Amino acid sequence: MALTSLYDRIISQKGSLENLVSRIPGFRGYQEMQARRKADTLLRQYLASEFQKLVDRFGRIEHEILDGGKGLRHMSRTREVKSKMQSYTDRVATAAPKYSGMWASIKIDEEALKRIYAFDEAQIRYQMSLGKALDELEAKVESGDDFSDALDTVYDTAVEAIEAFKLREDVILELSEDL
Repeated sequence: MALTSLYDRIISQKGSLENLVSRIPGFRGYQEMQARRKADTLLRQYLASEFQKLVDRFGRIEHEILDGGKGLRHMSRTREVKSKMQSYTDRVATAAPKYSGMWASIKIDEEALKRIYAFDEAQIRYQMSLGKALDELEAKVESGDDFSDALDTVYDTAVEAIEAFKLREDVILELSEDL
């Protein structure tokens, strides 16, 4: 009987794991950092997946250009474009979060986090811009119109996306240098 009442008392006083770990100094900040890291990883995986779809789509358009007899003179440029798109996709997919771990030296305040989120939002806009540029390229290829400008737009958008992602990494690294 005594064991049963002790068990009941322990169970009734059981707190949440969050309540327990909130008493450990610094652990809450660690949990927040882990949540940021997970969110960053999920976002990068999503973006890389979406950009890979665009790379694959460009590959199909490239085949249409080359198979249609219109493209041998564009082969070098289409390879450049595809290389830039794939480079960006790979960079996003393999980038490690620069602010992670319990003992991370980078403490990100709300203002800095807003800047990082603005860069992340920009990456989504680049994904949409690249999709629109591919729509334009595909339409011109299918109609038989000159598509050189549309091909340049795809290339320029991919280059700009790469530069924006580099800036995001620089902002994160700059935060660590400020500490």
